[in-house]
Amino acid sequence: MDVQLDPLGTALFWLDYAAAAVFGATGALAAARRKHDIITFGFFAAITGVGGGTLRDLLIGAPVFWVQRPGYIVACLAAATVVWLLGKRGWRFRALLWLDALGMAAYAVVGTAKALSLGVHPFSAVVMGVLTTAFGGVIRDVLAEEPNLLLRREIYITAALLGASVFAVLKLAGVPFWPAGIAGFAAAFGLRACAIKFGWSLPGFMGEDRAD
Repeated sequence: MDVQLDPLGTALFWLDYAAAAVFGATGALAAARRKHDIITFGFFAAITGVGGGTLRDLLIGAPVFWVQRPGYIVACLAAATVVWLLGKRGWRFRALLWLDALGMAAYAVVGTAKALSLGVHPFSAVVMGVLTTAFGGVIRDVLAEEPNLLLRREIYITAALLGASVFAVLKLAGVPFWPAGIAGFAAAFGLRACAIKFGWSLPGFMGEDRAD
């Protein structure tokens, strides 16, 4: 993402870096669970950290944010190095869940904000926010052969949708970036945190499959 001279552009820039690093750490944690080598740690971190934003930028016709700014990849690799240096820890899966929740909430806001800043319709901007949060995690879980969070009945996409929607609605109402961003982040993270802590999930489909 290019740095702008206005406060909004600066905020998006740093939030994008932070979200990429946090999601990168979840990729490295997934590699740790599979006892991969340091190179795979870096690969998992990079593809998880920038995967969702890459899809977002391709869909809205923006320059892919990390191509001209390799600092995003460096941030992901730094996160992978930290995870590697921590060594064996029994709390890795819990750390992955909570870091993923932080990254999801941040990317829900960042993805929506970037789409809105480029003139994307608010409804589509919310979709971009959700896609930004989801795609990197999908790639991570597929590569790590982990059960994907999106295929469980846990509340995940719903939390991203809530955060992105809260941010978009507040921005349309004229609320400045930081209050709207904090509210969107808090809504997404709060709902996801409750889902992790209390096992919340949406009801599943109750219909019966019929051959006729």
